[in-house]
Amino acid sequence: MKKFLGIPAILLMGFISCNSGAGNETAKTDSTVVSADTSHASMNMATTSSLPEIPGNAKVYFKNLKDGETVTSPVKVEMAATGISIDSAGAVKPNSGHFHIIVDAEDSIPAGEVVAKDSTHIHYGNAQQTATLTLPPGKHKLVLQFADGAHRSYGNKLASAVTINVKK
Repeated sequence: MKKFLGIPAILLMGFISCNSGAGNETAKTDSTVVSADTSHASMNMATTSSLPEIPGNAKVYFKNLKDGETVTSPVKVEMAATGISIDSAGAVKPNSGHFHIIVDAEDSIPAGEVVAKDSTHIHYGNAQQTATLTLPPGKHKLVLQFADGAHRSYGNKLASAVTINVKK
């Protein structure tokens, strides 16, 4: 009988000591998660405001690339906009935004949708107007997509596409 009482006591002590260490790790993990969630929540608050109106005369275009042009890699890209200001990402301001280049993917991002950040969706959130793209030989579609300070696309009204041929 004494053996049976000793086993639960040992198991209970082991359980308590294992959980106290795990509790500290969980607390650290939880604070990281809360920190990440807080940051994400502030981004969500920024994106819940309405998309700024697009000025009627606004347009974006590749300044130095023509549709069907043959180029060599790396490709220097000059981005331009008229009728709207080029500004850094961050604050959402009326009549402004920044560039994104979409490589070999969709024709534009639907208005109000946040532009993804990956190998085919390149962000220029510091108001850059030039870029250098390293592309393999072949045919490539480049889409210049303008977005507001929260990276929300202005849709196809502020997008422009060219197809280029990169030679070997």
